[in-house]
Amino acid sequence: MENKMGVGIIGCGNILNQYVKGCRAFEVLEIVSCADINHEKAAVAAEKYAIPQVYSVEDLLSDPHVDIILNLTVPNVHAEVNQATIAAGKHVYSEKPLATERQAGYLTLSAAEEKRVRVGCAPDTFLGGGLQTCRKLLDDGWIGQPVGATAFMMSRGPESWHPNPNFFYQPGGGPLFDMAPYYLTTLIQLLGPISRVAGADRISFPERIATSNKRFGDRINVEVATHSTALLNFSAGPIGVLITSFDIVASELPRIEIYGSEGTLSVPDPNFFGGIIRIRRAGAEEWQEIPLTHSSSVGRGIGLADMAQAIRTGREHRANGEVAYHVLDVMEAIGESSSQECHINIQSSCSRSAPLPLGLLPGRLDG
Repeated sequence: MENKMGVGIIGCGNILNQYVKGCRAFEVLEIVSCADINHEKAAVAAEKYAIPQVYSVEDLLSDPHVDIILNLTVPNVHAEVNQATIAAGKHVYSEKPLATERQAGYLTLSAAEEKRVRVGCAPDTFLGGGLQTCRKLLDDGWIGQPVGATAFMMSRGPESWHPNPNFFYQPGGGPLFDMAPYYLTTLIQLLGPISRVAGADRISFPERIATSNKRFGDRINVEVATHSTALLNFSAGPIGVLITSFDIVASELPRIEIYGSEGTLSVPDPNFFGGIIRIRRAGAEEWQEIPLTHSSSVGRGIGLADMAQAIRTGREHRANGEVAYHVLDVMEAIGESSSQECHINIQSSCSRSAPLPLGLLPGRLDG
């Protein structure tokens, strides 16, 4: 493991496969162990993905070969696992969201600062070729001064395909906390931090029925809003609209569009690392497809690899806790705005992460 950072995984659920594949694309990472509250589940995962050690959560946190914990647990225990990792003196990279409550996110970052360890958090899709290309187009002035944005995540919900959909409808779930991190992180990386929000949300249907093979017919009680609309004021001036929903049968709305003084940028789905980018500048009669400036062959785990590399070199990592906390703050404020029927000023802020250099070789993150 010379020159590598040991990664211990807590949580061996549905997304583990993507992370194992993504992490192993980078030389700086070595997956050394895994754990799950269900030990048998961890053992099956270790055999399937050739992970050397299977531990209890407590033993994994004390393993001296583990430098970074990859937290893939369900959202309502993200903060608990993140804080236990920090207390053990290890760096942590968490699946989104950073926490399900603003205060828990704040305590996580405060504890990490005190322990002098790093906090990283998904999503890291903004480091893929699609969104890095969009970042370069905006920074290079292709659409002039940004004035507005729209972002739409319209779906019928995960109960038709997910093997354990219940947590999507419990506190910390819903389309806002589950999917908005992709959209908000992208908007923040492209346009900067958000200063004020106004929100409206609702529980459209009090009960859902699972139709996936393993859970077919199971009834799911809905405890969180399943349709949410937000007005976003960005500190730099643009105004955005965000809709996230688990109640939509079909939609033809775009994923994200950015509107500027000299044109419009069509941004690909922020849940993925590639996608088609189109631009239509003032005076043009048609949309123009733009080739990617960065590789789209990366996957989930690039944010963790970037954090590991940053720890080695001392620079700031890109999928960092500051951005994740700002996203959490905005999401909670959207719900507060709806219940209080007023605008909410956002107290947190963050910086846009540094763009990836052009021309990176596979498995590399610095020029």
